[in-house]
Amino acid sequence: MTPSRKKYLVSAVAALLFLASMAYAEEVVHKQKSVMDLFEATGIVGYLMVILSMVGTACVIENFVNVRREKLAPTPLVQDLQALIEEEQFDEAIELCDQEGGYISNLIGAALRMRLAGYEEMIQALEAAANEESFKLQAKISYLSLVGNTGPLLGLLGTVTGMISSFQKIEQMKAPTPGDLAEGVYESLVNTTMGLFIGIVFLTIFFFFKNKVTKMTLSMNLQAVDLLKHMAMKSTH
Repeated sequence: MTPSRKKYLVSAVAALLFLASMAYAEEVVHKQKSVMDLFEATGIVGYLMVILSMVGTACVIENFVNVRREKLAPTPLVQDLQALIEEEQFDEAIELCDQEGGYISNLIGAALRMRLAGYEEMIQALEAAANEESFKLQAKISYLSLVGNTGPLLGLLGTVTGMISSFQKIEQMKAPTPGDLAEGVYESLVNTTMGLFIGIVFLTIFFFFKNKVTKMTLSMNLQAVDLLKHMAMKSTH
């Protein structure tokens, strides 16, 4: 395919996507009232799912802000610790770790407190601190998994309440029409859809953060050990 034909094809696809997005936006505007009607049909379970979504969104924002390498192991802090360790100013390094806090600080601080016991004891203390800090990070992001798993359960609850509503109509009316039962079925389907949507979104984000935390913790553990290599060389002499 020649470059001109490729360019023409790309332009055509872009135009089609633009027209499709405009058509979708127009459809959404026309159906805005029906969307609100959909939400009102969910009942109290729908409001619970909205609250759950807000909690999950807050967790996502908080994790995006704080679960970052720059927050857990800032480069200036690492450089300062490296300089203090190489100059054998261990008490100052421990004091800096206590002041700053965070993942890398807690690892280095725990290791340096065991420096008089030997390098192997320092590494064991570092590994214990790393396990504790990794657990804290995993627990921090696990709330996204909780939200993602609770959403479908609330959707299922809404499905059941909607079916109960339909059966109540059957019990109350001698010959109910499909329109009489539609409200309960409507509630069931909308709640199921909302619950599945919450589950898909937040479980996907949870696994993204889980992989991110695993990679980051492994990298920072190696970085902490590398900071202590001066102590290892000293113990060999």
